[in-house]
Amino acid sequence: MMDLRFSEAELELRREHITDFIREQVDAAGVDGVVLGLSGGIDSTLTAYLAVEALGADAVHGLVLPARVSDDEHMGDAERVAHDLEMPVDVIEIEPVIETLLEAYPEAEDDHVAVGNARARVRAVFNYLVANHEDRLVLGTGNRSEAAVGYFTKYGDGAVDCHPIGNLYKAQVRQLARHVGVPEELVTKTPTAELWADQTDEEEMGLDYDTLDAILATHVDGPLSSAAAARHLAVDEETVATVRGMYEASAHKRTVPPAPEPLE
Repeated sequence: MMDLRFSEAELELRREHITDFIREQVDAAGVDGVVLGLSGGIDSTLTAYLAVEALGADAVHGLVLPARVSDDEHMGDAERVAHDLEMPVDVIEIEPVIETLLEAYPEAEDDHVAVGNARARVRAVFNYLVANHEDRLVLGTGNRSEAAVGYFTKYGDGAVDCHPIGNLYKAQVRQLARHVGVPEELVTKTPTAELWADQTDEEEMGLDYDTLDAILATHVDGPLSSAAAARHLAVDEETVATVRGMYEASAHKRTVPPAPEPLE
């Protein structure tokens, strides 16, 4: 499988590049800091570490937004990250909001995808409620691997002002996290969006992140054809085609909503 790891010098360059980016975004917007959701996972944890390094702890407000399906261990990890970084944090239960939505529209109650996406969108509402009130930006915590195949909720975790780690593949997120001092038990946790019970990223996508990263780097983001990428990576061409299909099907999530071309 393709090795996407950075050298130590490259890791430090990316650390500086991302922290500079965060400072530039805040300065350009003329705001007082940032808000980000903390899930206890590696992506939000790395983003928090870099944001605190860039802006100082007081300028980074973390939100832990558990739902009924949230694992207590993950939520505890999220709070621990905030406390370790000495940043302000609020814990807000979102399930009462979800229950209110389903009382208004009970037809969706058994649709775990629709309800799961609603959880992500309710979290986005809380992120922006706090950000607007405190004059802050909302930091995204998504990586390139997720963005490329649409593994995020449109107007949910995709509703942010900027994506500090948005150009890093999942393997590179783990590597940079180790470089900046994220605890190893958080680096190696099984990734989950936790929008419904027992969900894991890799099971839902149908392939592991190492394979996904390699196909993205060589084919979707890289120069190789699907057949050449399959040969180079020693994977089935069908797997490469699946990733390509996910990328194309999710293009609408990565663009602004379309409008008709203006008439002459």
